[in-house]
Amino acid sequence: MSKVKAGGSSKNNHDSPGQRLGVKLFGGQSVKTGQVIVRQTGMTKRAGKGTFLSRNFTIHASKDGKVVYKKRRFKLFSGQSAPRTEVTVE
Repeated sequence: MSKVKAGGSSKNNHDSPGQRLGVKLFGGQSVKTGQVIVRQTGMTKRAGKGTFLSRNFTIHASKDGKVVYKKRRFKLFSGQSAPRTEVTVE
């Protein structure tokens, strides 16, 4: 026989805070070296000239200038080309 009564398990106790992802600087805004432009999971936006991609796919500015967003076609692993947004600093 059991010594304690059956205790239920709660299903809503794993709540984590938001990751604060998204675009931090929009097109036309000025940026300084090292500033975060986009925080993202995966490469939804691509890093172009004047930017670099960190290990967690965050796009940073590698020089001072203005942020520019352009639509470009990139080749996928399967060989297809798909439109993606490219982030550059000019």
